[in-house]
Order: sequence, then C-alpha cells, then structure tokens
Amino acid sequence: MNDPADTLRATLADLVDGLPPRQAARAVERLIANYRGDTPTDAPILRDRADVVAYAAYRMPATFAAVRSALTAFAKAVPDWVPGSHLDVGGGTGAATWAVSDTWGGTRPVTVLDWAEPALVLGQEIAASLPALREARWRRSRIGAALDIESVDLVTVSYVLNELTGSDRAALVDAAAGAAHAVVIVEAGTPAGYARVVEARDRLIAAGFRVAAPCPHSAACPIEAGTDWCHFAARVSRSSLHRQVKSGSLAYEDEKFSYVAATRLPVEPAASRVVRRPQIRKGQVLLDLCASDERLRRSTVTKRHGDLYKAARDAAWGDPWPPGED
Repeated sequence: MNDPADTLRATLADLVDGLPPRQAARAVERLIANYRGDTPTDAPILRDRADVVAYAAYRMPATFAAVRSALTAFAKAVPDWVPGSHLDVGGGTGAATWAVSDTWGGTRPVTVLDWAEPALVLGQEIAASLPALREARWRRSRIGAALDIESVDLVTVSYVLNELTGSDRAALVDAAAGAAHAVVIVEAGTPAGYARVVEARDRLIAAGFRVAAPCPHSAACPIEAGTDWCHFAARVSRSSLHRQVKSGSLAYEDEKFSYVAATRLPVEPAASRVVRRPQIRKGQVLLDLCASDERLRRSTVTKRHGDLYKAARDAAWGDPWPPGED
C-alpha cells in the first residue's frame, strides 16, 4: 500500500483496535474539551499513549486532509518547485508530514518538533508504515520564543497557533520566515482561527514573502474584520471512532480550516478563488470570489457562457477561478 492517505487510515485503524472503544471515545471527548480551553505552551495535553492513540485516530485524518488541501493549492502556485527538506513545527504525531509526502512524493529530510513526548513517540511509530517518513527526525522542543529553526525549504505549522500566546505566535512565524523558502500555516476554520492566520499572513508579507494561496494577491485581506472570515472545507471519511464520539451515522464530515501559504519563490497565484460553496440554480451558478484586484465579488455564470458554465457547475469551494488560470 503506497498511497499515504490509505496507509495512514489503515495504520490508525490498527492502533485503535488495541483500545477499548469506550476508553478511546472518553479520551477523545476529554482532549477535545481541553483543546478548546487555554493551554500553556509548556503544558502538553497529550499525557500518555492512550491519549495520543485516541486523539491521533480522531484528529490525524482531518489534519491531513486540511493540510493536503492547502499544500495542493500552494503546489499549483509554484508548479516547478519541490521542497528538498521539511520541518513540521508543533507537528505532534506528524499529520502534516504525511500531507507533504502525498503532495510531492519522493523522500526528503523531515523533522517534526513538538513538546509532547508521547505524541512524538507515536508519530515515529506511525511513520514507520510509510517509506518516505521512516528516516524522519522527531525532536522534543518548546514551540514559541525560544524556538530555533535551521535553514529549511518548507515549514508547516498546523493547528498550533491557537495553543500559543500572542508573543509566542509572533516569534514562531518570524522564526519560520527567517529560516524557510516557504511557510504553510493552517488553523481551524473559525473566526478566531482566521484571525490568527491573517496575523501570521501579515508578518510573512512584512518579512518579504509573497502569498501563493489561497489569496490571489499579497495585499491586505479585503474581508472587513468582524464581519466574516475566510475558510475552506476538506472532506474526511469518518471512522467508527468518529461516529461513536459524534453520535452520527454519516460516512464523512467536512473539516473547516483557514490557511495561508507564502513563499520567497516566484509564484503564480490563482486569478481568483472561490471562497464560498457555489450556488447552483436553474441555468446559472453564483460564485463568490476573492479576486486579484483585492476585492470580493460575486460572479454569475449562465448557460450563455458555454464551457465556462459547465466548469462553474463543477467548481468547488476553494478552487481557483477561472479554470486553467492557476
């Protein structure tokens, strides 16, 4: 089995098989409650193997899907570039490393930094099932002002900024900008998560980076603060643990996330991006777009537009627009 997504799913299923279902569900519920609170940077929530296994099985597929979506958009904006090295900051069990492997394939030096030792241990164990990650380094490190990052091609920071103080967030983004050719930051698709992403985006631009995705420009975000937020969705297959915790019967759920992918490399960003689910009506499709002229606009595509109308009917939330312009 060589596909990273399938390999990850199978590996996590094998891990959960070793935990009593009720214990796993209770661990996930407690950990979710803790993650929604205020967490000191140096106080790991994942305390032992049972915690880490339960939370990895619950969260890794969603984190993988969100980061992979962000990386896919980024890769389209830098089509001739492949990262030669990757650092995952606050990576826990390493979901972002799997997403990088799925996006570009091949092997590269990979390092995962996290404060929670049990997460690093399990992450290394899980990574053994994917050849590209078997030589990855798993290092315990505080994430924040004391962080020292060596020169690297790509830095990913996923679902980490929410755990840090404002000063530690700034220090982390500045350290990444000073060390990497490209930085991809993913946060929860909430107003607060979006605010953290915009804050990081501003710091990256100030450091000389250009935004590759999702924005079609590197100017100020056109969304008026407090009125809306930019976020996207990645579809995730639900495991039995997901269905038990959420008491749901659907075979999937949508992971909402906000992100920014920025780089010092030459970029070819999308001409515009679909920032809401397209509204398909009789004979027309309504597309809400963030455009390269630094504005938000709604475009109405009708049958009169021929092939463009067909493309609009197939367009998805988060896609570049028009097709072929990314």
